Amino acid sequence: MNLHFQDLIPKDFNDNSRVWIYQCNRLFTLSEVLQIEELLEDFTKSWQSHGAKVKGYANLFFGQFIILMADETATGVGGCSIDSSVRLIKNIEQDYNVNLFERQMLAFVIKERIQLLPMEQLNYAIENGFINTDTLYFNNTVQTKKELLSNWIIPVKQSWLAKRFSFAAN
Repeated sequence: MNLHFQDLIPKDFNDNSRVWIYQCNRLFTLSEVLQIEELLEDFTKSWQSHGAKVKGYANLFFGQFIILMADETATGVGGCSIDSSVRLIKNIEQDYNVNLFERQMLAFVIKERIQLLPMEQLNYAIENGFINTDTLYFNNTVQTKKELLSNWIIPVKQSWLAKRFSFAAN
């Protein structure tokens, strides 16, 4: 599975640009992807904060993760502009009958595919060898462009999961 997404992230955005990641509970279909990409593009073209244009970026990665980014070096992103982005995501949820706010669902790369696992099943997956410290994990807690580029898709051993769950030695 090709996990190289870094080339799609705008190079002209500051490393401290704010990032929001919304993980879908399922893969979007091809027709849904095309529609959502258009929605995201339209949103970033018109994204404003207190009447000023936000330097924004949005994309759908791996058919399952919506990433929004705002470069605040030009225009700060405040409550109303963040609210407008959340409205966009909630509209996508409603229109496509998906969940984009479920934070208890974790995403891993298992057998060359993105697999979702409810957090309450993580111990079972660890105990049965489905997930180990080298399993790639989508760390959706990243908050900046710099973190996105270096810490979004990481081995479990480099994530918060390694501290919270006990893993047998690999």
